[in-house]
Amino acid sequence: MNKISSNAITKNVYFFQAGIGILANTSLLVFHIFTIHQIRRPRPTDMLTCQLAFVHIVMLLTTLDISSADTFKFLGFPNELKCKVLLYMSRVSRSFSISTTCLLSIVQVITISPSSCFLSGFKHKLTKHVTIALFCFWSLNLCSNSNRIIHTVAHSNGTNLFSVSKYCSLTSMNSTIMVIFVTLSLFQNVFFVGMMLLCSMYMVIFLCSHQRKSEYLRSISIFPRNSPAKRATRTVLVLVSFFVIMYCVDITISSFSAVLRKHEPMVLDFHTLVGNIYATVSPFVLISSDKRIADILRKVIHMCQTFQELIK
Repeated sequence: MNKISSNAITKNVYFFQAGIGILANTSLLVFHIFTIHQIRRPRPTDMLTCQLAFVHIVMLLTTLDISSADTFKFLGFPNELKCKVLLYMSRVSRSFSISTTCLLSIVQVITISPSSCFLSGFKHKLTKHVTIALFCFWSLNLCSNSNRIIHTVAHSNGTNLFSVSKYCSLTSMNSTIMVIFVTLSLFQNVFFVGMMLLCSMYMVIFLCSHQRKSEYLRSISIFPRNSPAKRATRTVLVLVSFFVIMYCVDITISSFSAVLRKHEPMVLDFHTLVGNIYATVSPFVLISSDKRIADILRKVIHMCQTFQELIK
């Protein structure tokens, strides 16, 4: 009875977390798609936000599907195919979440860099560079995670299986192939996280410098408004810092699971929930800091109030 109750609670938490995250990311995606369609020259960050929201929707949906034993049963999909497709999509979306967040921090650094800095040379063709980078990241992530398609299986009575979810496992692979994929994945993650940390240091320096200038302007009775560059930099800095913290927690749990090398439901459940926190929280950070969304919400509220007054 306790096990059934625990599974029911875990399932409800999955659905609650995924539901909030999917709703928030969908709202963010729809707004930025509308913005890109309406504006002749959208910001490079609008493209990245679209990608990030889309990837997080896929991540949350695949996690929800993997966690449910009845997923795709009505379609008659075999468990083996289900595990291969869902785990591959989940892994690709998580990898792309890292690379997109990293690219978002790089774009913000380029945007705020002064004209004297060599990075300012990328500003004029930033949208083109972002498009090329996204294409390269998609190609890299699709290829670097291809081993999941081959070595993912549904749970069975076989040995030498490493559990990655409640219903799916990874089989043992050739040592040379394993070293290649592990090295590629490790280098990829270290590179992206390292770039995020470097960009974060630059943004902190920018904010400190901006703060000193603001204090000087206040001392001569000039009160500048909070600049869009400063507000956007703070948003990206919060986003990157939160990602790095959650990534470190995720790596710690993954290492613990790798040491156990067996199916531990509690560890896997906690790992899944922690792994989805960034995908759930990040859209709220981006929505709350975007004045355009706030303006639209104010207009909607005003229209609703006007409509209520007309009815009365």
